[in-house]
Amino acid sequence: MSWLLHLYETYESNLDRVGEVLKKDNGQEYTLLPISHTTQTAHIEVAVSESGEFLAAEVVDKSDGSTLIPCTEDSASRAGSKVAPYPLHDKLSYVAGDFTAYGGATKKEDPFQAYIEQLEDWAASPYAHPHVKSIYKYLSKRQLIQDLAKEGIVALDAEEQLIGKWDKKYEALYPEKPKIFSSLTGDQESAFIRFTVYSTDKPLEKVWKDTEMYHSFIQYYNHKLGEEKLCYVTGKMLPSTDKHANKIRNAADKAKLISANDTSGFTYRGRFSDSRDVASISYEVSQKAHNALKWLINHQGKIIDNRVFLVWTNDMQKVPAPEDDTFDLNFDFAPTVDNKIESFTNKHFAVEFAKALGGYKNQLANSKSDVNLLILDSATTGRMAVLYYRNMDKDLYFNRLIKWHSTCVWLHRYRKNHDGEYVQFFGTPATKDIAYAAYGSKANDKIVKGVMERMLPCIVDGRAIPADIIKSAIHRASNPVAMEKWEWEKTLSIACALVNKKEGYKVALDKDNENRDYLFGRMLAVADVLERRVLDEEARRSSGSGSSRASNAIRYMNSFSQHPARTWMTIQASLQPYQERLGSKGYYLSSLIDEIGSKIKEEDFNNKPLSGKYLLGFYSQRHDLFQKKDKTEHVADDSINEGDAQS
Repeated sequence: MSWLLHLYETYESNLDRVGEVLKKDNGQEYTLLPISHTTQTAHIEVAVSESGEFLAAEVVDKSDGSTLIPCTEDSASRAGSKVAPYPLHDKLSYVAGDFTAYGGATKKEDPFQAYIEQLEDWAASPYAHPHVKSIYKYLSKRQLIQDLAKEGIVALDAEEQLIGKWDKKYEALYPEKPKIFSSLTGDQESAFIRFTVYSTDKPLEKVWKDTEMYHSFIQYYNHKLGEEKLCYVTGKMLPSTDKHANKIRNAADKAKLISANDTSGFTYRGRFSDSRDVASISYEVSQKAHNALKWLINHQGKIIDNRVFLVWTNDMQKVPAPEDDTFDLNFDFAPTVDNKIESFTNKHFAVEFAKALGGYKNQLANSKSDVNLLILDSATTGRMAVLYYRNMDKDLYFNRLIKWHSTCVWLHRYRKNHDGEYVQFFGTPATKDIAYAAYGSKANDKIVKGVMERMLPCIVDGRAIPADIIKSAIHRASNPVAMEKWEWEKTLSIACALVNKKEGYKVALDKDNENRDYLFGRMLAVADVLERRVLDEEARRSSGSGSSRASNAIRYMNSFSQHPARTWMTIQASLQPYQERLGSKGYYLSSLIDEIGSKIKEEDFNNKPLSGKYLLGFYSQRHDLFQKKDKTEHVADDSINEGDAQS
C-alpha cells in the first residue's frame, strides 16, 4: 500500500495544479485530473444557449479531441453491453433522445433514459452549475440527431436513418465523404459528444475546462458515495470503493492495478468471502492516487513496450532518473574531458559528478520528500502489476547515483550536442543503450525493457551487474565485422564501461599494467593502428578519402579473444607487408608491439580465452595512439572518424 500512499501524498502536494493543462513535446495535452473525472476523445462538439437552445455543432479536430469529463464509478469501468452513462458528455447512443427514431439499436436497458435521469438528478441538486441545467434543458427535447443532421455533422441515408460506417454506395447522397467519418474508427453511434454553453454575460469558457464545473460535480457525487469503511491506505473511515481506475498509461489502456471482479471463487481461493476483506481502499484515495500516477507518467515517465519506468518526489521536483546516462543528467558537465583524460580518474570524476548533481539536490534541500521509483507493466489487457517499487531517502538515492556514474564509466562518442554534432563524454551509458550493446541495435522492446528492469537494482541497490549482460556485451564488442562501424564503436565503449565497473581502470593508458589480457588487448590495438595507417594513406592517394576496409586485427578480433596466442601469430604475419610499406615511419609502432609482447610472461602466452580486460587495454592503447604526437611518429585521429559514427 505504500506506493498508493505516496501517490496520494503527491496529489495532495499539487492541489494547485489540478486541471492545469500541460503539453508534451508532441503537442499532446494532459492534466492532473480532478477526482471523479477522466478523459475521453471527443468527436463532435455541440454548443447550446443558456436557455437550452441548439446553437451550433462541429466535428472536433483529432489534435483537440482530448476532453476532461465527469465520471461515476460505474461509467469509469463500463465495458461491453453494460449501460453506465457518463454524467454529462457521452457517446451519441447515450445523449441523443431521438437515437432510436433514426435507426439506432438499443440494448435491453435504454441508454438515453439512464443518461437523462442521471443528468436530471445532478441538474436538480443544490450543487448544480447553470451550464448543467442548460444542457439538460436541451437534451430533454430529444432532438440532438435531428439538429446534427441539419448542420451536416452526422450523415443519414436515403431513408433518414443513421449511416453506420462509410461505404461508397453513399456517394450519390454525399459527393464528398462527411468529415465525421475521418474522425471515427467505428460507426456514427460511437461518436463521443461533448457540450459547451454560450453565456451572454461573460466570455465563452469551454464547459470541460471550467473549474466551477469540476467542483459542482465533485460536491454532487460525494453525496452519492457508499458507506464508510476503514481505508487501508490512510487509516481513516471513508467511503470505500471496489471499482478502480484504468487508462493509466494512455486513453486506450484498459489494464487496472487494482481489480477483483471474479466472483466464481478463483480470485480469493476460499480465503476471503469478499474482495474488500483483502484490502479496503477509499474512493478518494483511489481517485487521487490513480490520477497522480497518470499525471506523473505523462509528465516524466518513460514507456518501453508498455512498461512504465517512473521516478518522482511528492513535491514534483525534477529528479534524475537511474536509467539515464551521464550525458543526459548534466549536459554541460559530461563532455568536458577531451585532453584531460590522462589525469581524470574515477575518483576525480566522482567529485565532479557530485558537484554536477548539486543543482538537483539543492532543489530538494528544503523538501521532506523521499524519492520514489516505480515500474509497471501488464501481462494481459485487463491486469497491470507493480514490478518494482522503492521509496528511498533522497540523500541515499543521490549517493547511489554518484557511485554508479563514477564506477560504470568509460569514454563514449555516440551522443550528439544541441547542434547535432557528435561529442565525446566520460561517464555511464544509459540502461537502454546497455541493452542494445548486449543484444544488438535491433533488439525488440521486450528484451530492452527486461534489461532496463534488471539493471535498476544495480544502480539503486548497488548490486553487481548480471554476468550474462556483461558477457553478451563483451562477445558483441569482440565481433566488429558483424556490425557497422558506428555500432561497433558504441558497443565497444559500453562494454568497456560494464567491465570497468568491476575493474576500476582508467581510460588513460596504464603502461605499468602487466595483466595478461590487458597486454594482449594493447598489442591488438597497435596492430590495428599500424595497418589502418597504411590503408588510409593508400586510399587517400587514390581516391582522396580514407579506406573503409577493416584491418586484419579487426577481422580476427573474435578469434583473437578466444585463442589469443594462435591468432596473434596470424595477425603478426599479416602485418609484415604493412610494416615494410611504412619503413622507418612505422618503427615506433613496430617497436611498441615488441615492447608490449615482452611484458607477457611466457607461461601466459597461451590460448586461454581473454576476459573483458582485453577490451580495456585495446581501447586505452588505441586512444593513446590517436592522441599521441611524437617527434618521429604521428598517428592522426582520422581512423576513428566519428562523423559516420551513429545512425
